[in-house]
Amino acid sequence: MSSWQWHTTEGDPARVATLLPGSGYTTAGPLLHYARVALSQQGWTVRALDWLERPDTATARSVYNIAVSDGGGSALPGARHLVVAKSLGTLALPAAARLGVPGVWLTPVLTGASAAEVRTAVIELGPDHLLVGGTADPLWDGAVASTSAAQALEIQGADHSLEIEGGWQESLAVLERVTAAIEEFARAAGADRAPGADQA
Repeated sequence: MSSWQWHTTEGDPARVATLLPGSGYTTAGPLLHYARVALSQQGWTVRALDWLERPDTATARSVYNIAVSDGGGSALPGARHLVVAKSLGTLALPAAARLGVPGVWLTPVLTGASAAEVRTAVIELGPDHLLVGGTADPLWDGAVASTSAAQALEIQGADHSLEIEGGWQESLAVLERVTAAIEEFARAAGADRAPGADQA
């Protein structure tokens, strides 16, 4: 029996978005929940991976790499595939970069023992990727993000959940801001141009 399962919201089979959770931050968490809502409203098919038990790093990396490399699970040749990943899910970033799969990387793992491959890949990203992190998140490294050609959204004072400690109104405003950024990025990814193309 697999230690994970897919939950799919059907939409356009030619546009598939894959949501990859963190270790403890599931796809029901607000960042990924509203990403799913925004993508679904744009007409994307959205498939969300949920762990049935908390994975170790090696298992997560293996499963996430498969999820990125399978073309979004679509039977349609040439279907557009977009990844939205949170924290541990961003271990898929190097594979996505190699395969040319655009991605939104929420609180990517840029420090610590598991970060080396992700850090290296981030530096080489192009504008068809969006990095989102907070200055109060110990796993975020704004200096590394700034060396990349990827789009970046850095939230002052936001922690690893992209929340502002002691300020629920501010946290909701961050959630709205991040969801809007995902929505705009996905709109470009689903169009006949690469995300960030008009920023060149």
